[in-house]
Amino acid sequence: MKNLLVVVAIVFVSTLGTRGQENTNSVSEVLSFEEYLGYVKQHHPLLKQANLQLSFGEANLLEARGGFDPKIEVDYGRKQFKSVEYYDLLNATFKIPTWYGVEFKANFEENTGQYLNPSLQVPEGGLYSAGVSFSLAQGLLMNERMAMLKKARFYIHQTKAQRDLMVNDLIFEASKAYLEWVEAYNEQVIYVDFTTNAQLRFQGVKRSVEEGDKAAIDATEAKITLQTRKLNLEAAKLKTKKAALKASNFLWVNDVPVEINEDIVPILPNDAILSSSLYLEGISSESQSSVNHPKIRSIDAKVKGLEVERSLKRNKLLPKLDFQYNFLSPEAEQLNTFNTENYKAGASFSMPLFLRKERGAVKLANLKLQDANFERSATGVSLQNKIKAVAIEIESLQQQNELIYEIVVDYQTMLAAEERKFELGESSLFLINSREQKLIEATLKANTLQIKFLDAHANLFNAMGVSEELGQ
Repeated sequence: MKNLLVVVAIVFVSTLGTRGQENTNSVSEVLSFEEYLGYVKQHHPLLKQANLQLSFGEANLLEARGGFDPKIEVDYGRKQFKSVEYYDLLNATFKIPTWYGVEFKANFEENTGQYLNPSLQVPEGGLYSAGVSFSLAQGLLMNERMAMLKKARFYIHQTKAQRDLMVNDLIFEASKAYLEWVEAYNEQVIYVDFTTNAQLRFQGVKRSVEEGDKAAIDATEAKITLQTRKLNLEAAKLKTKKAALKASNFLWVNDVPVEINEDIVPILPNDAILSSSLYLEGISSESQSSVNHPKIRSIDAKVKGLEVERSLKRNKLLPKLDFQYNFLSPEAEQLNTFNTENYKAGASFSMPLFLRKERGAVKLANLKLQDANFERSATGVSLQNKIKAVAIEIESLQQQNELIYEIVVDYQTMLAAEERKFELGESSLFLINSREQKLIEATLKANTLQIKFLDAHANLFNAMGVSEELGQ
């Protein structure tokens, strides 16, 4: 395929006219495909926005981990009325939550007052306690803190996949814009060369008319052809300017948008450069599995999160059965004072009779999970078929480029023969213009097919969801 692109490029050089290319490049700077994508990957704000997706995931994970942070709680209340201290209550607690539904805590109470509740009376120096609370049914194997942290970890994978998707789409759209610019510029060069040929032919025919060798109508026909070529050239220049502006949408330097100047021209990338810039080297449509596609990875992370949510909803079908046990001591410095003789314990039990709310939540979780699994199956098939379709398109375009190359060469041969016959007086200007028009159409078709072939590689990059990490 590299040889094919080189051959087609040679055909363009000979067909488009060496003079036109040299005149253009002598005053122009070239912006290659690698340099163009280098600016996009390094400076485009959308790439920075894509990286924010990772920050969102990390922030969400940090928030979820906060559910397991140790906590200090202080509760203080005081009531005094008509110089009488009703009560003065101080309750300070230090809690350490764990992965399962177990929570360790240490507590200090100091309560005084004339009208103090007898159950709140403590020794003069206060009362210390150390204990544990835990759940034996709902909240033991799955609870809100545990579910939030698990989902946050899966969300990290989801944001990474979303970031890869955004970067893939950005590079794909930028590549298409550059190739569109190349196609428009090549079309402009085509008309530059054929306009030059029409100008030379018009001058030659005009001179022959003045010498009496040709009829005046031939000069008129040559002039019409020249004007037509100039009209087509002007339209091609407009198309090139618009394509350059479209490509400029992806060029940024230090957060400042950059516009491509008219003296900067694109250069046609070959197959190796395109594959290297799009991370397609060593990757084929057969070897690349859709399992690694960012869309599939995003849906997989979503499914895992929904499975955690379903487990939490199922856990809520169990009754609430909570226990707590606290060792009591007026002297925290002496650990042997904490014993089973002084303690505070409790238990609580609750359970809805019909569980309609809980059963409804489980059903909704199951439906969401089924919906996500259906989405994954449909997306997987769609991506596989898309990759196959692009691979078939690349193969077909390769054959079309080989055919159009032969057609261009044959039209060049026919035009050269017709011009030779015209010099010998055995042909007419009408036939030459007709042959040349066919050559122009074939050359434009070759330009279009060549860009389509390269564009198909960009489509393959997008269909595979290739990212820099996957390409390496």
